[in-house]
Amino acid sequence: MNFNRKDYTDEDLIRLYRGILKPRMIEEKMLILLRQGKVSKWFSGIGQEAISVGSTLALDNDEYILPMHRNLGVFTCRDMALDQLFAQFQGKTTGFTKGRDRSFHFGSNEHHIVGMISHLGPQLAVADGIALADLLEKREKVTLVYSGDGGASEGDFHEALNVAAVWNLPVIFMIENNGYGLSTPSNEQFKFNYFIDKGPAYGMDALQIDGNNVLEVYDTVRQAANSMRKNPRPMLIEAMTFRMRGHEEASGTKYVPQELFEKWAKKDPVDNFEKYLLEEKVLTPKSMAAIREEFKAEIERGLDIAFGTPMPTANAEEEIADMYQPFEQVVIEPASDKTTEKRFVDAISDGLRQSMERYPELVLMGQDIAEYGGVFKITEGFVEKFGKARVRNTPLCESAIIGIGLGMSIKKKKTMVEMQFADFVTCGFNQIVNNLAKSHYRWGQNADVVVRMPTGAGAAAGPFHSQSNEAWFFHTPGLKIVYPSNPVDAKGLLNAAIEDPNPVMYFEHKMLYRSLAAQVPDDYYTTEIGKAALAREGEDFSIITYGMGVHWATQMLDKLSLSADVLDLRTLLPWDKEAVRETVEKTGRVIILHEDTLTGGIGAEIGAWIAENCFERLDSPVIRVGGLDTAIPFAPPLEQEFLPVKRLQEAVEKMLVY
Repeated sequence: MNFNRKDYTDEDLIRLYRGILKPRMIEEKMLILLRQGKVSKWFSGIGQEAISVGSTLALDNDEYILPMHRNLGVFTCRDMALDQLFAQFQGKTTGFTKGRDRSFHFGSNEHHIVGMISHLGPQLAVADGIALADLLEKREKVTLVYSGDGGASEGDFHEALNVAAVWNLPVIFMIENNGYGLSTPSNEQFKFNYFIDKGPAYGMDALQIDGNNVLEVYDTVRQAANSMRKNPRPMLIEAMTFRMRGHEEASGTKYVPQELFEKWAKKDPVDNFEKYLLEEKVLTPKSMAAIREEFKAEIERGLDIAFGTPMPTANAEEEIADMYQPFEQVVIEPASDKTTEKRFVDAISDGLRQSMERYPELVLMGQDIAEYGGVFKITEGFVEKFGKARVRNTPLCESAIIGIGLGMSIKKKKTMVEMQFADFVTCGFNQIVNNLAKSHYRWGQNADVVVRMPTGAGAAAGPFHSQSNEAWFFHTPGLKIVYPSNPVDAKGLLNAAIEDPNPVMYFEHKMLYRSLAAQVPDDYYTTEIGKAALAREGEDFSIITYGMGVHWATQMLDKLSLSADVLDLRTLLPWDKEAVRETVEKTGRVIILHEDTLTGGIGAEIGAWIAENCFERLDSPVIRVGGLDTAIPFAPPLEQEFLPVKRLQEAVEKMLVY
C-alpha cells in the first residue's frame, strides 16, 4: 500500500491514525459483547474504516455527513460521546433515538450527521436537500453521503445523482464498493465495470481511490471539497474496499471465496497505516501503545455508563406526542374585511403566493411549475416574482424531490412539493412514510414539507390521473392530511399547512379548481388544522364527508328537500372527533361519504370510532358510502358508476326507512 504524505505534518498523520484506530477498537469490543448477548445486532465495518475516517476528517465539522451501516468512524471522528453512542446501540433512553431505533439509524444536528434508514437509497436525496439549502444561502459548504455498491442499485441513486448534476449541488457521493450487497456479488448487481463509469453519464466528475488507504481517502476528499466549495458541483468517488465480516454478524461469510479474505487481509487499513507510521517514525511502539490504552479506557468508561442506564419506560402519551414537532397553531384572521371572488384554483395560488412572501425560506419544487406555471397554472407568474431559485422545475423524480424537502428542513428551510397528479405520489411513497413521517419520532428532526396533490375523478382521466389516495397516508402517524372543499378553506388550510413545521399532505380536488368560486379574503389568513366545519345544518341525519363529497351531499339534500347536517371534516389527520360526536348525538343517524374506494377507506375508521364511542346515541346503523372497489375507469359512464353519487341517495333512502 502506497502512502504519500505530501506536505502533511506528523500531527496530521497522528490525527488520521487516532481516527482509524478508535472505531476498530470499538468494533472489536462490540463483537465480544454481541457474542455475550449484550448487544442485539452489529453491522461490522472492519476493513472499511479508512473510508469513513479519511472522508470525515477531510471535511469541516459543520458540513453534513450521511453515513450508512459500516461508517462508525464518521460518528467517532465527530467526537460523539461514547456513552451516548453505546446507549444508542443498546436501545437505551439516553441514546440518540430514546430507544426508538437502533445502530446508526439516527441523526444529530449537533454533530452534523444524518443517519440512515434501512431502505438505504433515500438518504442520497436528503444530502441533495442539505446541499441545496447551502447553495441557496451562498454558504461555501459540501455535503457527503455514502452508498454501498448494493444500495446503488436502487432508483433513488439515479434520482439523487441526476438532480445533483442538473442543479450543480455540492454533494460528494461516496460509493463504498466492497464487492457484495449482502451475499449478492457485484456481477449480479450491475453490468458496468466500475462506478466511475457512471460519473460522465450524469455529467459529473468521478474518481476511484483505494478505500483502504486512509491517507489517500483523506487527501482526495479534502481536495475535492476545497474545489467544490468554490465551484459548486457534485462528485462521485468510488472507494474500492472489502467487507471482512458478514453483512451483519448473523449472516456469516460462507458465500465469499476464502482467497478474497486472504488477499484483502494484506490490505488491512489499520495494520498498514500503523506500519507506515512506525517506518516514518511518526509513531513509536510506546506512543502507539499509549493511544490504545487511552482508547481502551474511554471505551470501558462509555460502556459502564451505558450499561448502567436502565431500559426505557414506555409512556404512550409521550410516544404519540413525539411523532410530531410540538406546534400550537394560532389561527391568523384576515387583517381587513376585503374579499374578492376567487375560484378554488385562484385561492390556492393566492395562498401559495402570500406564503412565499411571508416565508423567505420557503422553496417550491415540482414538475413544470416554473415558467409553465404547473399543469393547472397554480404557480403561473411565480418565477417572475420569486425567481428560479425558489420556484424550481424538477426532473421526473418524485422520490428525490421529497427527500430533498427533508434535507432542506434540516437546514431550516420550508418546502412545498407539487405532485403533478396525486397518483404520482406513489413514486415518492417511501420518502413520505419512512423518512418524512418518522424523522421527528426517531431523532427529533422535523420535516417541514407540504406535498400538494391534485386529486379525484370526474374528468374521464382514467386509472392513473383520478385516484383519491388519502387513505394511504391516513394510516401513517407523523403525517398531517388536509382536504379542503371550498375556496376559503383551500387558501386558509394551505397557509396553515405551510406554517406548520410538520409534514402535511394537502389534497385539492381537480374538479373544484374552476367550477367553484367564493368570496375569499384578500389578506393572508390561516384555518385551523384538525377542525371540522358544518357545511349545512339540519335535524334528521348527518352526512360526514370531505372534499367533493360535501358538494354531492348538499346537492342531494337540495334535490330531495331533506334536512341534515353535512359535516365537512376539512382535516383528515388529525380528524375532529368532537365535531363528529356532536353531530352524531344531535341526529342519531349517520352516513359517512367519501370518493375513495369503500374498503379500507377513512370512513371505516370513523364508523368504527362512532360505534365505540357513540353507540347509545345511534338510532340506526352507521352507513358508509364510497367509490367502487375497482380502479377508476376512463369512459364517462363507467366513471360515473365508480363514483358514489347514486349510492349516496340509495343509502339515504335506506336509512330513512330503518
